[in-house]
Amino acid sequence: MGQRTRILTEIWGFDGWKVKGAYFEWADGTRADVAPPMGMQMNARLVLVVERCWGARCSECFGACRGKHETLRTRRWHDLSWGTHQVDVEATPIRVKCKRCGSCPVELLAWADTYQRETRRLQHYLALQSASMPTSHVAVLHGLTWGTVRRAEAAALARWLATRTPVALRHVGIDEKYLGRRHKRDEKWVTIISNNETGEPLWIEFGRGREGVERWLRTLAKEDKAKIELFVMDMHDPFKAAVRGDPDLAHAKVVHDAFHIIKRANEAITEIRKDIFFRAGPTMRGIGRGKHWLVLRNWDNTSDQQRDSLREILRGNKQLARSYWIVDELRAVLHAPDRASIEAGLYRILMRTQRRDNKHLRKLHDSLREHWNEIVALGEHRPATGRVEALNNNWESLVRRSRGHRDLDWLLLKLRFMTANPIRNERGVQRFLALGLQPPMRAAA
Repeated sequence: MGQRTRILTEIWGFDGWKVKGAYFEWADGTRADVAPPMGMQMNARLVLVVERCWGARCSECFGACRGKHETLRTRRWHDLSWGTHQVDVEATPIRVKCKRCGSCPVELLAWADTYQRETRRLQHYLALQSASMPTSHVAVLHGLTWGTVRRAEAAALARWLATRTPVALRHVGIDEKYLGRRHKRDEKWVTIISNNETGEPLWIEFGRGREGVERWLRTLAKEDKAKIELFVMDMHDPFKAAVRGDPDLAHAKVVHDAFHIIKRANEAITEIRKDIFFRAGPTMRGIGRGKHWLVLRNWDNTSDQQRDSLREILRGNKQLARSYWIVDELRAVLHAPDRASIEAGLYRILMRTQRRDNKHLRKLHDSLREHWNEIVALGEHRPATGRVEALNNNWESLVRRSRGHRDLDWLLLKLRFMTANPIRNERGVQRFLALGLQPPMRAAA
Protein backbone atom coordinates (compact mmCIF):
# COMPACT_ATOMS: atom_id res chain seq x y z
CA MET A 1 0.00 0.00 0.00
CA GLY A 2 1.45 3.32 -1.08
CA GLN A 3 1.40 6.50 0.96
CA ARG A 4 -1.46 7.94 -1.09
CA THR A 5 -3.74 4.93 -0.68
CA ARG A 6 -2.76 4.62 3.00
CA ILE A 7 -3.89 8.20 3.65
CA LEU A 8 -7.13 7.60 1.75
CA THR A 9 -7.75 4.41 3.77
CA GLU A 10 -7.26 6.28 7.04
CA ILE A 11 -9.63 9.04 5.94
CA TRP A 12 -12.21 6.53 4.76
CA GLY A 13 -11.95 4.84 8.16
CA PHE A 14 -13.14 1.21 8.03
CA ASP A 15 -10.96 -1.53 9.53
CA GLY A 16 -10.59 -4.70 7.50
CA TRP A 17 -10.83 -2.81 4.20
CA LYS A 18 -8.34 -0.69 2.29
CA VAL A 19 -8.45 1.76 -0.58
CA LYS A 20 -6.47 0.29 -3.46
CA GLY A 21 -7.22 3.06 -5.93
CA ALA A 22 -9.04 6.35 -6.48
CA TYR A 23 -10.00 8.39 -9.51
CA PHE A 24 -12.30 11.22 -10.55
CA GLU A 25 -15.37 10.75 -12.68
CA TRP A 26 -17.50 13.28 -14.52
CA ALA A 27 -21.27 13.53 -14.17
CA ASP A 28 -21.80 11.58 -17.43
CA GLY A 29 -19.79 8.63 -16.12
CA THR A 30 -16.58 9.21 -18.08
CA ARG A 31 -13.34 8.91 -16.18
CA ALA A 32 -11.10 11.94 -15.69
CA ASP A 33 -7.48 11.05 -16.38
CA VAL A 34 -6.16 13.93 -14.29
CA ALA A 35 -7.48 15.89 -11.34
CA PRO A 36 -10.10 18.41 -12.51
CA PRO A 37 -9.36 22.13 -12.39
CA MET A 38 -10.34 24.00 -9.24
CA GLY A 39 -13.38 25.60 -10.84
CA MET A 40 -14.73 22.24 -12.05
CA GLN A 41 -14.24 20.20 -8.88
CA MET A 42 -17.89 20.29 -7.85
CA ASN A 43 -18.85 18.52 -11.09
CA ALA A 44 -16.40 15.66 -10.55
CA ARG A 45 -17.12 12.63 -8.39
CA LEU A 46 -14.40 10.89 -6.39
CA VAL A 47 -14.51 7.09 -6.71
CA LEU A 48 -12.74 5.01 -4.04
CA VAL A 49 -11.94 1.46 -5.16
CA VAL A 50 -11.72 -0.68 -2.01
CA GLU A 51 -10.91 -4.31 -1.29
CA ARG A 52 -10.92 -6.61 1.71
CA CYS A 53 -7.65 -7.11 3.59
CA TRP A 54 -9.05 -9.43 6.30
CA GLY A 55 -11.10 -12.59 6.08
CA ALA A 56 -14.74 -12.42 4.99
CA ARG A 57 -17.59 -12.76 7.45
CA CYS A 58 -21.17 -13.96 7.10
CA SER A 59 -23.74 -11.16 7.12
CA GLU A 60 -26.31 -13.48 8.77
CA CYS A 61 -24.45 -14.86 11.81
CA PHE A 62 -21.24 -12.74 11.64
CA GLY A 63 -19.11 -15.88 11.64
CA ALA A 64 -15.77 -16.10 9.83
CA CYS A 65 -16.01 -17.75 6.40
CA ARG A 66 -13.21 -19.22 4.34
CA GLY A 67 -15.33 -20.68 1.57
CA LYS A 68 -16.45 -18.57 -1.39
CA HIS A 69 -19.65 -19.43 -3.20
CA GLU A 70 -19.31 -16.89 -6.03
CA THR A 71 -17.88 -13.50 -6.90
CA LEU A 72 -20.54 -10.88 -7.50
CA ARG A 73 -20.43 -7.97 -9.87
CA THR A 74 -18.74 -4.72 -8.89
CA ARG A 75 -21.07 -2.37 -7.06
CA ARG A 76 -21.07 1.20 -5.83
CA TRP A 77 -22.36 2.94 -2.72
CA HIS A 78 -22.84 6.67 -2.19
CA ASP A 79 -20.78 7.98 0.72
CA LEU A 80 -20.40 11.33 2.47
CA SER A 81 -18.89 14.09 0.41
CA TRP A 82 -15.20 14.93 0.78
CA GLY A 83 -14.83 18.67 0.48
CA THR A 84 -16.58 19.70 -2.73
CA HIS A 85 -16.54 16.18 -4.22
CA GLN A 86 -19.29 13.63 -4.02
CA VAL A 87 -17.84 10.23 -3.15
CA ASP A 88 -18.69 6.73 -4.37
CA VAL A 89 -17.31 3.54 -2.84
CA GLU A 90 -16.64 0.79 -5.37
CA ALA A 91 -16.12 -2.82 -4.31
CA THR A 92 -16.56 -6.37 -5.59
CA PRO A 93 -18.26 -8.37 -2.81
CA ILE A 94 -18.45 -12.14 -2.70
CA ARG A 95 -21.10 -14.62 -1.66
CA VAL A 96 -19.67 -16.76 1.13
CA LYS A 97 -20.23 -20.36 2.25
CA CYS A 98 -20.95 -20.18 5.95
CA LYS A 99 -20.37 -23.42 7.88
CA ARG A 100 -21.74 -21.85 11.03
CA CYS A 101 -25.30 -21.14 9.83
CA GLY A 102 -25.26 -23.15 6.59
CA SER A 103 -26.29 -20.22 4.37
CA CYS A 104 -24.65 -18.55 1.39
CA PRO A 105 -25.25 -14.82 1.91
CA VAL A 106 -23.33 -11.82 0.63
CA GLU A 107 -20.36 -11.09 2.87
CA LEU A 108 -20.60 -8.58 5.67
CA LEU A 109 -19.70 -5.08 4.50
CA ALA A 110 -18.39 -2.67 7.11
CA TRP A 111 -19.91 0.43 5.54
CA ALA A 112 -23.36 -0.57 4.29
CA ASP A 113 -26.34 -2.79 5.06
CA THR A 114 -27.79 -5.40 2.76
CA TYR A 115 -29.78 -4.13 -0.24
CA GLN A 116 -28.65 -0.54 0.37
CA ARG A 117 -26.86 1.73 -2.06
CA GLU A 118 -25.84 4.36 0.47
CA THR A 119 -23.35 3.92 3.26
CA ARG A 120 -24.66 3.85 6.81
CA ARG A 121 -23.00 7.12 7.70
CA LEU A 122 -24.53 8.89 4.68
CA GLN A 123 -27.95 7.57 5.71
CA HIS A 124 -27.15 8.76 9.21
CA TYR A 125 -26.55 12.36 8.16
CA LEU A 126 -29.44 12.39 5.72
CA ALA A 127 -31.77 11.36 8.55
CA LEU A 128 -30.38 14.02 10.90
CA GLN A 129 -30.75 16.74 8.28
CA SER A 130 -34.26 15.58 7.36
CA ALA A 131 -35.27 16.05 10.99
CA SER A 132 -34.97 19.82 10.54
CA MET A 133 -35.19 20.34 6.74
CA PRO A 134 -37.63 19.40 3.99
CA THR A 135 -36.66 16.23 2.14
CA SER A 136 -36.37 18.09 -1.16
CA HIS A 137 -33.81 20.49 0.34
CA VAL A 138 -31.70 17.62 1.68
CA ALA A 139 -31.83 15.95 -1.74
CA VAL A 140 -30.58 19.08 -3.50
CA LEU A 141 -27.85 19.59 -0.92
CA HIS A 142 -26.38 16.13 -1.53
CA GLY A 143 -27.16 15.82 -5.23
CA LEU A 144 -29.61 12.93 -4.68
CA THR A 145 -33.20 12.30 -5.64
CA TRP A 146 -36.10 12.81 -3.27
CA GLY A 147 -36.82 9.09 -3.18
CA THR A 148 -33.20 8.22 -2.39
CA VAL A 149 -33.19 10.55 0.61
CA ARG A 150 -36.51 9.14 1.77
CA ARG A 151 -35.31 5.53 1.58
CA ALA A 152 -31.99 6.36 3.24
CA GLU A 153 -33.75 8.14 6.07
CA ALA A 154 -36.12 5.21 6.52
CA ALA A 155 -33.18 2.79 6.75
CA ALA A 156 -31.41 4.98 9.34
CA LEU A 157 -34.52 5.36 11.50
CA ALA A 158 -35.28 1.64 11.27
CA ARG A 159 -31.73 0.93 12.41
CA TRP A 160 -32.22 3.35 15.30
CA LEU A 161 -35.50 1.71 16.27
CA ALA A 162 -33.91 -1.75 16.23
CA THR A 163 -31.25 -0.67 18.73
CA ARG A 164 -33.80 0.49 21.30
CA THR A 165 -34.65 -1.48 24.41
CA PRO A 166 -38.40 -2.21 24.66
CA VAL A 167 -40.12 -0.30 27.46
CA ALA A 168 -43.04 -1.81 29.35
CA LEU A 169 -46.26 0.09 28.70
CA ARG A 170 -47.84 1.09 32.04
CA HIS A 171 -49.27 4.58 31.46
CA VAL A 172 -51.04 5.30 28.17
CA GLY A 173 -51.82 8.79 26.87
CA ILE A 174 -54.66 9.37 24.38
CA ASP A 175 -55.28 12.72 22.72
CA GLU A 176 -56.64 14.13 19.48
CA LYS A 177 -54.99 16.65 17.17
CA TYR A 178 -56.90 19.09 14.96
CA LEU A 179 -55.48 19.17 11.42
CA GLY A 180 -56.91 22.56 10.50
CA ARG A 181 -59.86 23.72 8.46
CA ARG A 182 -57.77 23.82 5.28
CA HIS A 183 -56.91 20.14 5.46
CA LYS A 184 -58.20 18.32 2.38
CA ARG A 185 -59.15 15.05 4.06
CA ASP A 186 -62.66 14.39 5.30
CA GLU A 187 -61.25 13.64 8.77
CA LYS A 188 -60.13 16.85 10.40
CA TRP A 189 -58.66 15.11 13.44
CA VAL A 190 -56.08 12.47 14.23
CA THR A 191 -55.87 10.32 17.35
CA ILE A 192 -52.42 10.02 18.95
CA ILE A 193 -51.73 7.24 21.47
CA SER A 194 -48.49 7.47 23.40
CA ASN A 195 -46.49 5.99 26.24
CA ASN A 196 -47.12 8.61 28.88
CA GLU A 197 -44.04 7.71 30.93
CA THR A 198 -41.59 8.27 28.06
CA GLY A 199 -43.70 10.64 25.94
CA GLU A 200 -43.20 8.55 22.78
CA PRO A 201 -46.13 8.11 20.36
CA LEU A 202 -47.24 4.54 19.69
CA TRP A 203 -50.17 4.90 17.29
CA ILE A 204 -51.54 7.58 14.96
CA GLU A 205 -54.81 7.27 13.09
CA PHE A 206 -57.16 9.64 11.29
CA GLY A 207 -60.36 10.48 13.15
CA ARG A 208 -61.10 10.76 16.85
CA GLY A 209 -63.75 8.11 17.40
CA ARG A 210 -63.96 5.04 19.54
CA GLU A 211 -63.06 2.72 16.65
CA GLY A 212 -59.50 4.04 16.30
CA VAL A 213 -58.63 3.35 19.94
CA GLU A 214 -60.24 -0.09 19.73
CA ARG A 215 -58.14 -0.95 16.68
CA TRP A 216 -54.99 -0.12 18.63
CA LEU A 217 -56.15 -2.14 21.62
CA ARG A 218 -56.62 -5.18 19.38
CA THR A 219 -52.90 -5.04 18.52
CA LEU A 220 -52.01 -5.65 22.19
CA ALA A 221 -51.75 -9.06 23.77
CA LYS A 222 -53.52 -9.86 27.03
CA GLU A 223 -50.18 -9.82 28.82
CA ASP A 224 -49.52 -6.28 27.58
CA LYS A 225 -52.96 -5.11 28.67
CA ALA A 226 -52.45 -6.61 32.11
CA LYS A 227 -49.40 -4.36 32.62
CA ILE A 228 -51.31 -1.15 31.80
CA GLU A 229 -52.16 0.71 35.00
CA LEU A 230 -53.94 3.84 33.75
CA PHE A 231 -55.00 5.86 30.73
CA VAL A 232 -54.47 9.62 30.58
CA MET A 233 -56.95 11.38 28.29
CA ASP A 234 -59.13 14.43 27.91
CA MET A 235 -62.88 14.47 28.56
CA HIS A 236 -63.75 13.08 25.12
CA ASP A 237 -66.29 10.32 25.81
CA PRO A 238 -65.45 7.96 22.87
CA PHE A 239 -61.92 7.45 24.20
CA LYS A 240 -63.23 6.52 27.62
CA ALA A 241 -65.86 4.23 26.11
CA ALA A 242 -63.22 2.35 24.09
CA VAL A 243 -61.16 1.64 27.22
CA ARG A 244 -64.14 0.70 29.37
CA GLY A 245 -65.48 -1.55 26.64
CA ASP A 246 -62.41 -3.82 26.78
CA PRO A 247 -62.84 -6.48 29.51
CA ASP A 248 -59.07 -7.02 29.70
CA LEU A 249 -58.68 -3.40 30.89
CA ALA A 250 -61.21 -3.50 33.71
CA HIS A 251 -58.37 -2.97 36.21
CA ALA A 252 -56.97 0.11 34.44
CA LYS A 253 -57.78 3.59 35.75
CA VAL A 254 -58.83 6.51 33.56
CA VAL A 255 -57.38 9.89 34.52
CA HIS A 256 -58.34 13.25 33.02
CA ASP A 257 -55.48 15.69 32.73
CA ALA A 258 -55.80 19.07 34.42
CA PHE A 259 -55.17 20.97 31.17
CA HIS A 260 -58.43 19.84 29.55
CA ILE A 261 -60.41 20.27 32.75
CA ILE A 262 -59.32 23.91 33.02
CA LYS A 263 -59.90 24.30 29.29
CA ARG A 264 -63.54 23.32 29.75
CA ALA A 265 -63.84 25.71 32.68
CA ASN A 266 -62.32 28.51 30.58
CA GLU A 267 -64.91 27.84 27.89
CA ALA A 268 -67.59 28.66 30.46
CA ILE A 269 -65.84 31.94 31.36
CA THR A 270 -65.52 32.80 27.66
CA GLU A 271 -69.27 32.39 27.11
CA ILE A 272 -70.07 34.42 30.22
CA ARG A 273 -67.76 37.20 29.05
CA LYS A 274 -69.47 37.24 25.66
CA ASP A 275 -72.90 37.50 27.28
CA ILE A 276 -71.82 40.36 29.53
CA PHE A 277 -69.69 42.50 27.21
CA PHE A 278 -70.22 41.62 23.57
CA ARG A 279 -73.92 40.82 23.58
CA ALA A 280 -74.91 43.71 25.85
CA GLY A 281 -74.22 46.69 23.58
CA PRO A 282 -71.35 48.98 22.49
CA THR A 283 -70.70 50.50 25.94
CA MET A 284 -69.97 47.19 27.65
CA ARG A 285 -68.17 45.96 24.55
CA GLY A 286 -65.66 48.77 24.89
CA ILE A 287 -64.85 47.71 28.45
CA GLY A 288 -64.28 44.06 27.63
CA ARG A 289 -62.62 44.37 24.24
CA GLY A 290 -59.12 42.85 24.10
CA LYS A 291 -59.32 41.38 27.61
CA HIS A 292 -60.11 37.78 26.73
CA TRP A 293 -56.60 36.54 27.50
CA LEU A 294 -56.58 38.43 30.79
CA VAL A 295 -59.83 36.89 32.01
CA LEU A 296 -58.43 33.40 31.30
CA ARG A 297 -55.11 34.08 33.00
CA ASN A 298 -54.23 32.66 36.39
CA TRP A 299 -54.29 35.37 39.08
CA ASP A 300 -50.89 34.29 40.42
CA ASN A 301 -49.31 34.77 36.98
CA THR A 302 -50.46 38.37 36.49
CA SER A 303 -48.47 41.54 37.12
CA ASP A 304 -49.68 44.45 39.27
CA GLN A 305 -50.82 46.40 36.21
CA GLN A 306 -52.66 43.36 34.83
CA ARG A 307 -54.36 42.82 38.18
CA ASP A 308 -55.64 46.41 38.17
CA SER A 309 -57.17 45.85 34.73
CA LEU A 310 -58.60 42.54 35.81
CA ARG A 311 -60.19 44.08 38.94
CA GLU A 312 -61.84 46.71 36.75
CA ILE A 313 -63.37 44.05 34.52
CA LEU A 314 -64.53 41.86 37.40
CA ARG A 315 -65.90 44.84 39.30
CA GLY A 316 -68.28 45.51 36.41
CA ASN A 317 -70.14 42.21 36.80
CA LYS A 318 -70.53 39.99 39.83
CA GLN A 319 -71.42 36.93 37.79
CA LEU A 320 -68.15 37.10 35.85
CA ALA A 321 -66.17 37.74 39.05
CA ARG A 322 -67.77 34.78 40.75
CA SER A 323 -67.02 32.52 37.78
CA TYR A 324 -63.41 33.73 37.60
CA TRP A 325 -62.72 32.91 41.25
CA ILE A 326 -64.41 29.51 40.91
CA VAL A 327 -62.10 28.58 38.02
CA ASP A 328 -59.11 29.93 39.93
CA GLU A 329 -60.07 27.73 42.87
CA LEU A 330 -60.55 24.75 40.55
CA ARG A 331 -57.03 25.26 39.24
CA ALA A 332 -55.67 25.06 42.79
CA VAL A 333 -57.82 22.02 43.63
CA LEU A 334 -56.44 20.03 40.70
CA HIS A 335 -52.93 20.50 42.09
CA ALA A 336 -53.87 19.24 45.57
CA PRO A 337 -51.44 16.65 46.96
CA ASP A 338 -53.83 13.71 47.46
CA ARG A 339 -57.21 12.28 46.45
CA ALA A 340 -58.98 13.37 49.64
CA SER A 341 -57.97 17.01 49.12
CA ILE A 342 -59.16 16.97 45.51
CA GLU A 343 -62.49 15.40 46.53
CA ALA A 344 -63.07 18.02 49.24
CA GLY A 345 -62.13 20.91 46.96
CA LEU A 346 -64.18 19.56 44.06
CA TYR A 347 -67.21 19.17 46.32
CA ARG A 348 -66.95 22.85 47.33
CA ILE A 349 -66.81 23.87 43.67
CA LEU A 350 -69.85 21.76 42.81
CA MET A 351 -71.79 23.47 45.58
CA ARG A 352 -70.99 26.86 44.02
CA THR A 353 -71.73 25.88 40.40
CA GLN A 354 -75.06 24.09 40.87
CA ARG A 355 -77.21 27.23 40.54
CA ARG A 356 -79.55 27.28 37.55
CA ASP A 357 -79.34 31.01 36.86
CA ASN A 358 -75.90 30.64 35.23
CA LYS A 359 -76.28 28.09 32.46
CA HIS A 360 -72.58 28.09 31.56
CA LEU A 361 -71.43 27.30 35.09
CA ARG A 362 -74.22 24.77 35.35
CA LYS A 363 -72.86 23.05 32.23
CA LEU A 364 -69.44 22.97 33.89
CA HIS A 365 -71.08 21.58 37.03
CA ASP A 366 -72.66 18.70 35.11
CA SER A 367 -69.40 17.93 33.37
CA LEU A 368 -67.44 17.80 36.64
CA ARG A 369 -70.02 15.51 38.20
CA GLU A 370 -70.01 13.20 35.18
CA HIS A 371 -66.22 12.83 35.24
CA TRP A 372 -65.84 12.87 39.04
CA ASN A 373 -63.92 9.57 39.33
CA GLU A 374 -61.50 10.42 36.52
CA ILE A 375 -60.77 13.86 38.00
CA VAL A 376 -60.15 12.77 41.60
CA ALA A 377 -57.88 9.99 40.27
CA LEU A 378 -55.35 12.77 39.60
CA GLY A 379 -54.54 12.94 43.30
CA GLU A 380 -54.06 9.19 43.55
CA HIS A 381 -51.77 8.58 40.55
CA ARG A 382 -50.34 11.96 39.49
CA PRO A 383 -49.28 10.93 35.95
CA ALA A 384 -47.18 13.24 33.78
CA THR A 385 -50.18 14.64 31.93
CA GLY A 386 -48.17 17.39 30.26
CA ARG A 387 -46.47 14.87 27.98
CA VAL A 388 -49.77 14.21 26.22
CA GLU A 389 -50.04 17.85 25.15
CA ALA A 390 -46.30 18.11 24.43
CA LEU A 391 -46.79 15.72 21.51
CA ASN A 392 -48.95 18.35 19.81
CA ASN A 393 -46.04 20.80 19.84
CA ASN A 394 -43.66 18.17 18.44
CA TRP A 395 -46.22 17.34 15.76
CA GLU A 396 -46.54 20.98 14.72
CA SER A 397 -42.76 21.46 14.59
CA LEU A 398 -42.19 18.33 12.53
CA VAL A 399 -44.96 18.96 10.01
CA ARG A 400 -44.00 22.63 9.64
CA ARG A 401 -40.33 21.89 8.99
CA SER A 402 -41.08 19.02 6.63
CA ARG A 403 -43.84 20.97 4.86
CA GLY A 404 -46.46 18.34 5.41
CA HIS A 405 -46.75 14.55 5.69
CA ARG A 406 -49.19 12.15 4.06
CA ASP A 407 -47.88 8.85 5.40
CA LEU A 408 -48.88 8.49 9.05
CA ASP A 409 -46.56 5.51 9.62
CA TRP A 410 -43.64 7.55 8.37
CA LEU A 411 -44.69 10.52 10.48
CA LEU A 412 -45.02 8.27 13.53
CA LEU A 413 -41.45 7.00 13.13
CA LYS A 414 -40.02 10.52 12.81
CA LEU A 415 -42.12 11.74 15.72
CA ARG A 416 -40.83 8.88 17.88
CA PHE A 417 -37.24 9.81 17.08
CA MET A 418 -37.85 13.48 17.86
CA THR A 419 -39.58 12.69 21.14
CA ALA A 420 -37.06 10.10 22.32
CA ASN A 421 -34.02 12.30 21.64
CA PRO A 422 -34.57 15.79 23.08
CA ILE A 423 -31.50 18.01 22.90
CA ARG A 424 -31.43 19.41 26.43
CA ASN A 425 -28.01 18.34 27.71
CA GLU A 426 -24.77 16.73 26.58
CA ARG A 427 -26.20 13.22 26.85
CA GLY A 428 -29.19 14.25 24.77
CA VAL A 429 -26.89 15.65 22.08
CA GLN A 430 -24.91 12.41 21.97
CA ARG A 431 -28.08 10.32 21.73
CA PHE A 432 -29.42 12.51 18.93
CA LEU A 433 -26.19 12.35 16.93
CA ALA A 434 -25.75 8.60 17.43
CA LEU A 435 -29.04 7.58 15.73
CA GLY A 436 -28.21 3.90 16.07
CA LEU A 437 -25.11 4.26 13.86
CA GLN A 438 -22.60 1.54 14.62
CA PRO A 439 -18.87 2.40 14.69
CA PRO A 440 -16.55 1.02 11.99
CA MET A 441 -16.79 -2.73 12.51
CA ARG A 442 -13.75 -4.51 13.89
CA ALA A 443 -15.72 -7.76 13.93
CA ALA A 444 -14.64 -8.29 10.31
CA ALA A 445 -11.13 -9.16 11.50
